[in-house]
Amino acid sequence: MQKRTAHQIADVLIEALPYIQRFKGKTVVVKFGGNAMVDEALKQSFARDIVLMKLVGMNPIVVHGGGPQIGQLLARLGKTTGFVDGMRITDSETMDVVEMVLGGLVNKEIVNLINRNGGKAVGLTGKDGDFIRAKKIHLKKSAPEANVSEIIDLGYVGEVTSIDPAVVDMLGRSDFIPVIAPIGVGDDGRSYNINADLVAGKIAEVLKAEKLMLLTNTAGILDKEGNLLTGLSIKDIDDLVDDGTISGGMIPKTRCATDALNGGVTSVHIIDGRVEHAVLLELFTNQGVGTLLLRASRDKASLT
Repeated sequence: MQKRTAHQIADVLIEALPYIQRFKGKTVVVKFGGNAMVDEALKQSFARDIVLMKLVGMNPIVVHGGGPQIGQLLARLGKTTGFVDGMRITDSETMDVVEMVLGGLVNKEIVNLINRNGGKAVGLTGKDGDFIRAKKIHLKKSAPEANVSEIIDLGYVGEVTSIDPAVVDMLGRSDFIPVIAPIGVGDDGRSYNINADLVAGKIAEVLKAEKLMLLTNTAGILDKEGNLLTGLSIKDIDDLVDDGTISGGMIPKTRCATDALNGGVTSVHIIDGRVEHAVLLELFTNQGVGTLLLRASRDKASLT
């Protein structure tokens, strides 16, 4: 039994070897969110995955969300907030809570997890080094009965206007692992809450990352029968959106993915964060645990 187990381990390492060789020295941006952020076993496996990536010569950069944690603290404070198209309406008081949770509690927990597993993580927000510049989102919704567009004020919800990669690039190419909270700063010095997927995508674009990995609470992109799709091109994604196969909350993720691919990122992975060691399984095995997106269709094995 022991000998067979050793052979199985050897087989796994051999399967991983070409991926390790290909991605050595490459930058991989990982958006950490969903169940993986609240389940203790999943948090530990994620931290170990990131540390191992660094040890085999890759440059992982972590961008995290924190919506559930923000909601929990707001509830404890007796403050209610609304949502429009999945975006939290963020007034001044709510933004204080967002900064406290994202830039403090959640960010430092992830940093601590990585450090406890043998890594050297450094926590950042976009205000550090002024590296994520943002502006207020002006959301327009059509009002057919009035034949006009209604402008909805979401408060301090922003979008990325520019990213200065110097700080993150310096850390990523050293022994450190950047862990980034998606908070940007406007020209007026105000803080803005930004969708973590969008921040991860923009950072991947600016750094010309090899990969952008988005952890989700689903198996990946599914067809209408519920089967996992992978090896999709930008055209495939457009077709799946047009025929309604991709809908709801998956649309923003695929838009983020196609923007990143068009911006120079080699591949995007939408992976199942409910699976332990999902990042390593997607990176270093032929089967993977999610959907691989490319500018043009290719088999995953051709990436080795």
